[in-house]
Amino acid sequence: MPRPSISAPNGVSAPERRVIPIVEEQAVILKRKMLAEGVRVRTVVHEDEAVIDTPVARETIEVERVALDHWVEGPVPVRQEGDTTIVTFVEEVAVVETRLRATAEVRITRRREVDTSSHQVTLRREEAVVERLDNSGDTESDAG
Repeated sequence: MPRPSISAPNGVSAPERRVIPIVEEQAVILKRKMLAEGVRVRTVVHEDEAVIDTPVARETIEVERVALDHWVEGPVPVRQEGDTTIVTFVEEVAVVETRLRATAEVRITRRREVDTSSHQVTLRREEAVVERLDNSGDTESDAG
């Protein structure tokens, strides 16, 4: 490093100065993570047994044949009386003239029964458990 020269007024040279550092301080900052407080969350699954009642419908059909013996003017259409469907059968009979005579009916009745059926099922639900942690990572016990 070249030495600086300091000039004095009137052409007279001044004595040379040197600066020598003796002590220097430096700041060093270190950071460290510490757990001050925290929480732990875990889930717990609970299973409960439940009985579920389900309505079950059942239909039965009853067929009844009724004998008839009377004359009709033409085909008899299928008719409904309440829950009963009536189908009339006819036959042609040769007479001096042709007429229709009802010979029988089939009566179809619909009956409905409703029962309750029970089934055992397992129902699950989750619950969150939150625990506070101290600075060492241990759980704090809550009294209460």
